[in-house]
Amino acid sequence: MNLLVLGLNYQTAPLAVRERLAFNPDELSASLADLVAMKGVFEAAIVSTCNRTELYCHARDIDQVMYWLAANRKQSVDSITSHVYIHQGEAAARHAYRVVSGLDSMVVGETQIVGQFKDAERIARDAGTLGTLLNGVFQRAFSVAKEVRTQTKIGASSVSMAAAAVRLAERIFPSIADCNVLFIGAGEMIELCATHFAAQNPKKIAIANRTLERGEALAKKFNGEAILLGDLPNRMAEFDVVVTSTAASLPIVGKGMVERALKSRRHRPIFMVDLAVPRDVESEVSELNDVYLFTVDDLAEVVRQGVESRSLEVESAEAIISERLHDFNTWLAGRALVPTIRDLRDHSDRISRTEVARAQKRLAAGDDPSQVLEQMAQQMQNKFLHAPLAALNSAAPDEQESLVNLVRRLYRLQDID
Repeated sequence: MNLLVLGLNYQTAPLAVRERLAFNPDELSASLADLVAMKGVFEAAIVSTCNRTELYCHARDIDQVMYWLAANRKQSVDSITSHVYIHQGEAAARHAYRVVSGLDSMVVGETQIVGQFKDAERIARDAGTLGTLLNGVFQRAFSVAKEVRTQTKIGASSVSMAAAAVRLAERIFPSIADCNVLFIGAGEMIELCATHFAAQNPKKIAIANRTLERGEALAKKFNGEAILLGDLPNRMAEFDVVVTSTAASLPIVGKGMVERALKSRRHRPIFMVDLAVPRDVESEVSELNDVYLFTVDDLAEVVRQGVESRSLEVESAEAIISERLHDFNTWLAGRALVPTIRDLRDHSDRISRTEVARAQKRLAAGDDPSQVLEQMAQQMQNKFLHAPLAALNSAAPDEQESLVNLVRRLYRLQDID
């Protein structure tokens, strides 16, 4: 079983590259089906977040997966090879364990990645591309992550992306309590950010979303207002802080929209955080005066604060992962034996069923039961022993000793004096 991981993250690829290789949630099922339709790819799952895109596969050839990723994302292989990493076998399992445990995140110890992996597992399962190997890896990764968070304090002092956004906003405005805050999107990241900003008691909170119903549900939690994305051009000027994180494939906030908002605001500054990949805010917006635009990569320095204080916890987490990798290898070795064990059982079952059927016919014909049973036992014995005896008798001189030792071990025969 060849376990493969091919991916890129915030450490290996800039935002401009990551957004070109990101997958929209709506296209994951079709992409997975396309991937496993290739010969030699048996299972697949895709994890795509603002910080990483990773393909988890049970496949023969990693180059085949690389070419698929480039073609599916309409990129050349040469343009992505310098940004991707590849793990196979045990290294792939270790990587999965580290990622789900929060050790490979921009925010060390963050927990959001667990939900993102569970979403990836669910989508792959629903698409029919999650088999025994990947299911085993994912379930063990979830178990390891739980153990790491239970037995260490890896996430105790972590600075989340949401908290970092608040800290940056406080560098621009004396008090968040005097600000109007707009959130674009209604997903998990936006809810997390809204929770952190709401704790600062801003003057107004609004949620802009594609569907009003979902926006209203989130806005209600923070005593805020829900608006539609189509209302943004007319409402943007009202807000001092804008935080966006959607799954849109194209920018939602353009340079022209922000220019008009700044004019209406008489150039009072706007603080913007774009946590989406691909980006929700056109990159040209950063060129405008009085706009402070931060992307997910810009938050890296802030969220890495406190890493040194967690170094011992990271070491403890790595030790747990190494220990659990031994369990994974044991399980994987057992899975490799399954086909042979199944075939051996099938072979034994065929012999048993054939001889039992023959004996039943003889009993129905009135034959002596004791003779029928004795002959059935003799026939089963002959058939069970035929293959090993034939192998011993036909073995070449240089392999006889090893074959004899193997047979004696398999059948637990006493050692020869």
